[in-house]
Amino acid sequence: MAHLRFTTARELFEAFPTARDDIGAEPTDEGPWAFLKTLLASPTPEDAIAFCAYLLPRREAVWWACQCVRVLAPPRDEAEQAALDTAETWVREPEESRRRVALQLGMTSERQSPATWLLLAAGWSGGSMVEGEHPVPAPSHLTAKAARAAILIALARKGVGERATQLRACIEGGVQLAGGDVLQLR
Repeated sequence: MAHLRFTTARELFEAFPTARDDIGAEPTDEGPWAFLKTLLASPTPEDAIAFCAYLLPRREAVWWACQCVRVLAPPRDEAEQAALDTAETWVREPEESRRRVALQLGMTSERQSPATWLLLAAGWSGGSMVEGEHPVPAPSHLTAKAARAAILIALARKGVGERATQLRACIEGGVQLAGGDVLQLR
C-alpha cells in the first residue's frame, strides 16, 4: 500500500479546515479507508468524493478527477475535449507554464462544464493565481474543491439509477490511485 498523507480522517480535517464545508460527517479517528466506507454508506455518499479529493495529493487528485469525468460525462464538444486534454497534459507534465494555461482557460470557460473545473483544479495546484510582480499563492484546498466540483457536475449528468454505481466506481478509482485496497470498500 502506498504511503498516505493522513492516517486518520481527523488529520485530514485538521490539515484542510475547508473540508468541513464539503463533508457533512464529523471527523473521526478512523483510518481513511474506513472513513470513506462510512461516507459511502451515509445518506450523502457524495461526501466520499470530497474526502477522496482532499486525501489525494494535488496532482493525483486532478488525474483522478479527469478519469472520473471521462467516464461520467465524456466531452460534449471540442472546447470540453480541449479542456480535459489540457488538464491531463498538466498532470503528465506538471510544468508551471502548463499550470498557467490551465488556470487561464479555466477562468474564462463555462462554469457548468466539469472540464472547466478540471482546468481550475490543475490551475490552482500551486504557483500564483495571478500574473504579475505580486504573486498570490493558490490556497492548498482549491485543487480538492475544484476536483470535487468537476466530479459532482459530471455525476449530475447521469440518470438517478446510475449515480450510486458510478459514484462508487469513482471512489474505487481514487482508492486504487492512493494505493489502497478496493476490496476494503465492499
